[in-house]
Amino acid sequence: MNWVETIFGSAQQWLFEAAVQPLMFALGLANFLEDAYGATGWLLVGLVQIGMLLLVIGPLQRWRPVEPITDRAAVRTDVLYTLIHRLGLFRVGLFFVMEPVFDALFGHLHVLGVAGAHLDNLWPGLTDLPWLSFLLYLLAFDLADYWIHRGQHAWRWWWSLHALHHSQRQMTMWSDNRNHLLDDLLRDSLLVVLAQLIGVAPGQFVAIVAITQLSESLQHANLRLSFGRWGERLWISPRFHRVHHGIGIGHERRGRGTLGGHNFGVLLPWWDMLFGTADFEHHATTTGVRDQVEQGRDYGRGFWSQQWLGLKRLAGRG
Repeated sequence: MNWVETIFGSAQQWLFEAAVQPLMFALGLANFLEDAYGATGWLLVGLVQIGMLLLVIGPLQRWRPVEPITDRAAVRTDVLYTLIHRLGLFRVGLFFVMEPVFDALFGHLHVLGVAGAHLDNLWPGLTDLPWLSFLLYLLAFDLADYWIHRGQHAWRWWWSLHALHHSQRQMTMWSDNRNHLLDDLLRDSLLVVLAQLIGVAPGQFVAIVAITQLSESLQHANLRLSFGRWGERLWISPRFHRVHHGIGIGHERRGRGTLGGHNFGVLLPWWDMLFGTADFEHHATTTGVRDQVEQGRDYGRGFWSQQWLGLKRLAGRG
């Protein structure tokens, strides 16, 4: 782990000094330099991810596409979502909006004597094995992500926001971040609280988020790819996740229009297998939301219309 941290730290320092720090001085935001340095790490992760999308996943999509892309305008909107999230713009907004709330919450918990425990301290000697410690935290966050994802499909108010993610009829490697901003705010806030409670180190948290995001980009790719009978049960593939987006398969149960579904896992299919939501049988090609296809419900074309219609659905007016 040390050599990875060394390389990443050097690159982060260079990017901060070459670009971010001069920009902060120019904008008169020198009092936020410490926070900007942390944000530079997220920016660097995002740049690496976008490079992987363009150089690796993009060629794979062109090699074995599930379907031809006919609605390039919708894909361009997904590209905008990806840039907002992967380049740290959403995270900067989250910082300014939620940091005071988090400070007050964690301060109150400390006053009550509820301090975060380091999960890897539960097993003696685990802290001396950084890879095992990292895998433990990865499992913890992936389990939490599974239940958050099920919540997005179980509660109608949350589904009214999350449905935007499923409304993409042309899934590509850019589709992972196609979410309502309020939906992302809820999910990310829950993960930040979890990180505080289980004591994950900042570097490990960044690595977990980076791996998760890159894997999710592959899962959403317009790529005809299965990991095989055993591989499908070890890591979530594009085929497995496409079933989750399939109309009438992935986000419905016990008949049409009933919330629920299958294949909620984010990295590992183990949680779906353990809790009875795995579907390895279907091979979905058509994606979207049933009312979008059968009733013509409008989920919006551009970024702002999609955000506005999500709020209207949440208020029961859309």
